[in-house]
Amino acid sequence: MADYFSSSVQFGLNLSKRIYYGKGSAPSPVPAMSRSPEGYLPTAPMCYAVISDPEKVENPDIPSYQPYVLGQCEPPALIPLQLHGVAMEVDCCLDTAFVTVTGKWRVHCVASSSTCDCQVAIPMGEQGSLLGLEVDGSGISYHTEFISLKDEKDKDKVAKAKDGYFLKSHIYTIKIPQFRGGSVFSVKIRWSQKILFHDGQLSLCVPFSFPSYVDPVGKRISKKEKIFLKVNSGAATDLLWKTTSHPLKELFRQAGKLKLSYEAEVLAWSSTDFSFSYTVTSNDIFGGVLLQSPFLRDFDEREIFCLYIYPGNRQDRKVFRKDAVFIVDISASMKGSPLENIKNALLTSLSQLNAQDTFNIIAFNGAVYLFSSSMETATEEAILNATKWVDTNFIANGDTNIMLPLTQAMKLLEKSTDSVPLIFLVTDGAVEDEREICNFVKSYVSSGQSVRTPRICTFGIGKNSSFLFYQYSSENSLYCNHYFLQMLAQIGRGHYDSAHDLDSIDFRMQRLFSTASSVIVADITIEGLEGLDSHELFPTHMQDLSFGSPLILSGRYSGTFPELVEVTGTLADMTNFVVDLKVKREKDMQLSNVLSKRHIDLVTAQAWLLKSEELEEKVSKMSIQNKVPSEYTCMNVVVVQSEEGRKAPEQFMLQKAYNKLSFQKLELDNQKLFLRGLSLGFGDLKATSENLAPAIKEAKPPEGLLGKAASTCCGRLANSCCGMCLLQTCTFVNDQCTIVCTQLCAALACFELIKCCVELCECDCL
Repeated sequence: MADYFSSSVQFGLNLSKRIYYGKGSAPSPVPAMSRSPEGYLPTAPMCYAVISDPEKVENPDIPSYQPYVLGQCEPPALIPLQLHGVAMEVDCCLDTAFVTVTGKWRVHCVASSSTCDCQVAIPMGEQGSLLGLEVDGSGISYHTEFISLKDEKDKDKVAKAKDGYFLKSHIYTIKIPQFRGGSVFSVKIRWSQKILFHDGQLSLCVPFSFPSYVDPVGKRISKKEKIFLKVNSGAATDLLWKTTSHPLKELFRQAGKLKLSYEAEVLAWSSTDFSFSYTVTSNDIFGGVLLQSPFLRDFDEREIFCLYIYPGNRQDRKVFRKDAVFIVDISASMKGSPLENIKNALLTSLSQLNAQDTFNIIAFNGAVYLFSSSMETATEEAILNATKWVDTNFIANGDTNIMLPLTQAMKLLEKSTDSVPLIFLVTDGAVEDEREICNFVKSYVSSGQSVRTPRICTFGIGKNSSFLFYQYSSENSLYCNHYFLQMLAQIGRGHYDSAHDLDSIDFRMQRLFSTASSVIVADITIEGLEGLDSHELFPTHMQDLSFGSPLILSGRYSGTFPELVEVTGTLADMTNFVVDLKVKREKDMQLSNVLSKRHIDLVTAQAWLLKSEELEEKVSKMSIQNKVPSEYTCMNVVVVQSEEGRKAPEQFMLQKAYNKLSFQKLELDNQKLFLRGLSLGFGDLKATSENLAPAIKEAKPPEGLLGKAASTCCGRLANSCCGMCLLQTCTFVNDQCTIVCTQLCAALACFELIKCCVELCECDCL
């Protein structure tokens, strides 16, 4: 998928060389194609003209003579549009950032008498979730909304939808129909993403690096770039901002809150992602409780609460000793890159263990393979032996059986004392007995002792969804049931993470281990909620507090909330931990927005486990109300055409009817474009049983990108050569053949076909 998108953008940039900008004006040079398939993937919100007919590529302001091109581009070329203004607002609340980017784009590459579709590409940051899109221009406006997927007809429409898909796990693209050449339209995109926490510092990185070829060409155009940042940590202590990528100016400061801005007239758009880091100035563990009333028309009329605890910046605080068992899936589907990346992450994690920690490794497919019959102390010799064992035994083959190794790991950890027992489960598939596994762990946890109960951390590889790149299908054969893994981690009071792109496995798995293995307070309980009439807590099983992540608990309640909440736990030296958290009403933060995604994910996992239609309905309501994607809703684009948009010039209408180019799309009033791929799915048992590998398999187009776009004569040869290639080939043949080829090229040049080849050719020889 990334390969085809990059190739289409590169082809579009070459095709845009046909555009004449006037004497003395020249577009930014097209960069050389990176050898990586991600060479032209968007690194900021972008818009592209979707070009199927290369003949319509023209400057809408300055028509010029262009060589005639016969044929169609399949898949369509993507020409990046020119950006005429951009503004970004970032609202940081607790551990979540809400990003809104507004851009003004011009269709500079299509003749004024023609139209084209536009592709909007939305790269998002860490654990990004698309919340909404608004497009306005040329008398037609578009906006997204969420609908329930109860109706089977809607499910079928979503399954067949072609207008929205994930290009990669963090890049979503939406195709918006019909924009006229020369028109200017605005795009407003909103998404949420995770604020990362490391060594007491919170950091944010937002894709905001625009390529040079989106700069306007021609007459002098004012380019204003704006960024507004708002930070609300929820805490009553000061914030100290550390680093920033753009020169921000402080507008407002208060305990736990910051407002900063940046605005400038620029020569070129931002070429750097927006990054910002800050700390909450406290060395000791601290926290608080935020309360808020539900907003108007909230289907759940109960009050909202959010409890947060930060680990503080004190680096010398003692952490719990670890007894860690790594359970790694080595079934046949893990062959190649997935298993190699897991091996690297596993060995790196072993090297981070302290001398007093113990570990073991279990590899599994249909059978179980133990590194040792008992837990091994993390000495250099033991880790070296483990490295050799992993190299010998991590061979991908066989089926998938998770219950067997999980039971074995729990037996290994039964004798753990004065330590936090950890189980790390890594898999890429789904199994039939997932609910039985969850119920087994639930019964084991409820019957066990507090600190000695294993914390189960889960790591899923892959995303179960299929994409469509125009009419060429490509299936993302990643079949993991992430809700099973989320529920298993929730029951086991551990952490969950996933890698939807194979190249992120190593980094994310190491981060999961680092977070889970730096526990400073275990067995946390909350005192003082017993007096409430009722309350619902997310998650239901409380995690430990570690250096790697703040602890955030939330939920709904009825009754009178106490003024102080007491939180107790056990420190690493086995002494008691007690802290009183103050309760306050929060006015500057919309808690329902901050907490909605985590609530939806947790309730979805419960609905899956219990097979509850009532919980599914609840998730659907939460999704529609808070405009957050879920498994039981669908995002679609609503098209509304104004009176201005209906009144197209008569000449334009006749031209469109004559060319038969999307003439029916002029009747777009109140239509809907269904989007897909925004949910994870519940795994694929069939694909797992067949051991299909977790890799993207793409169907190649029937002909090369160039072959469909070149003229009749040159197009037949374009898959293998072009006029320039032919000239170079002549140097290797005899004199008579050289004369014939030279005469042929001269004849082609008379008809300007050589120029066409040079403009469109993607060969390295150019």
